[in-house]
Amino acid sequence: MTIPVFYAISDDYTKYAAVSLNSLVKHADQNQDYTVYFLSQDLSKQHQQDLLALGADNVHVNFFKINDEMVAPIQNRKENYLRAEFFTMSIFYRLFIPDLFPQYDKAIYIDSDTILNDDIAKLYDTDLGNNLFGACMDTSIQFVPEMIAYIKEVLALDPKKYINSGMLVLNCRAFRDEKFIDRFMSLLEKYHFDCIAPDQDYLNEIADKRILHLDPKWDAMPNENTAPLANPSLIHYNLFFKPWHFTNIQYEEYFWASAKETQFYDELKADLSNYTDKQRQEDRGKLDHMLAKEAEIVQEPNNWAQVKKRGSVSL
Repeated sequence: MTIPVFYAISDDYTKYAAVSLNSLVKHADQNQDYTVYFLSQDLSKQHQQDLLALGADNVHVNFFKINDEMVAPIQNRKENYLRAEFFTMSIFYRLFIPDLFPQYDKAIYIDSDTILNDDIAKLYDTDLGNNLFGACMDTSIQFVPEMIAYIKEVLALDPKKYINSGMLVLNCRAFRDEKFIDRFMSLLEKYHFDCIAPDQDYLNEIADKRILHLDPKWDAMPNENTAPLANPSLIHYNLFFKPWHFTNIQYEEYFWASAKETQFYDELKADLSNYTDKQRQEDRGKLDHMLAKEAEIVQEPNNWAQVKKRGSVSL
């Protein structure tokens, strides 16, 4: 049996994915077998070779090109912008994994801005029961009043149960049996819900009350409001404060320890050195821009909360 792990990347994210993959291989159990897939539409041959070189005898690296036709209904529209800032198709790839890989009844998805500090096989062993997926509460927004308001007033969900989609243990069989992707596409095309985190919001809405909430150590995110976890199993550098752009952020030591073992270390160090204070200030401004969107969406007559209140949508 192999443990399937999926990343979704664009070509410019290869060096971060390489650091993540290196950490996964480093903590993999020698007695287990793993297959890692990189889902992409534009991954260069050189970057494929760079990632292949990080594999191991029991960690097999594969690539899967996402068909343009498959994702064509997901258009470059403002309601599909990530963090109200830009459009990136790669955030939606994770939703297609169960249908694209029918040989798997369970799979793990992780973002490429992650670091493993434990064996991912332990995560795969999660008993999902009848839940659609397992994930962790989004701790990055729990101290942000605008995001709490967004989840309550726009999504009509419980912020304490709102999960982050950067790590998912997918019940692939249930996704297929219940035609999850058809439900997603139907909602997307009918309502064009304006979202701050499009893939994440749809996952939270469609799977509400069918999500297994996992130990937060499997999606530890830098947070200026709380102390770091002592032994995080998976670190996720969510939102804007990336260790290759900012210094003195939580969990940065895990990233650089893995990065140092890859060919991209010098390039990543140069990125950090060359990133200016002006750019860092602009990143903080992007966060403010994202939060300002909540005030706009809450007024929309066809936001998630209003449509659910009218009974127009059945999830």
